[in-house]
Amino acid sequence: MSASRTPGHSRLTKAHKLSIAGVATLSAAAVAFSLAPADAAEAQTVNAAPVAWTQAVGGAQTKTLQGRLSAQQVISQANAKAAAKIKADADAKAKAEAAAKKAREQKAAASRSAARTPVFANNLDGWIKEALFIMKKEGIPGTYAGIHKNVMRESSGNPMAINNWDINAQNGIPSKGLLQVIYPTFKAYHVKGTKFDQYDPVANIVAACNYAADRYGSMDNVNSAY
Repeated sequence: MSASRTPGHSRLTKAHKLSIAGVATLSAAAVAFSLAPADAAEAQTVNAAPVAWTQAVGGAQTKTLQGRLSAQQVISQANAKAAAKIKADADAKAKAEAAAKKAREQKAAASRSAARTPVFANNLDGWIKEALFIMKKEGIPGTYAGIHKNVMRESSGNPMAINNWDINAQNGIPSKGLLQVIYPTFKAYHVKGTKFDQYDPVANIVAACNYAADRYGSMDNVNSAY
């Protein structure tokens, strides 16, 4: 039997089916194409956001770190200056204390020296005692009795005595002072620390005793003109 056909309907041929499939494919491609740019832009926007945030946060952290380092440098410099000032003050104080201590020691030494040096009377007794005090420090021998004996024989205790008639006077170098010392002898045997003056009683005694010690062993051994 042959198939009957319903009026108003026609059968889809193979060509028709292929045509419909092609249209559907093109439509899907168009839709996909129209959506693709939006998705890519959105992806770029999403990817760009974390990078920008990271850069912003990193820059802030760097500035904060730099600020902290600068503050630490300022504090370190301030501490160094303070330490240097403390050391300078301590050194100055130590130097001042050392100078004050030295001054006190010098003053004390001078005071002790003054205390050890006796005060001698300004007369024959005092002159002989002062001469003996100096002679002891210089290692020059002699006694009070030996000096006094020779002083009385030579000048009678007159420190301004001068001999203008003996051979020394004739030669232009008269004997002078308590122990009648001529100038060349006084100059040669003068003891440092005493006056360089033939008429000075202490200087005259010490120089004469120094000469007597060199020539006779001691002024105690002199019993006549020497």
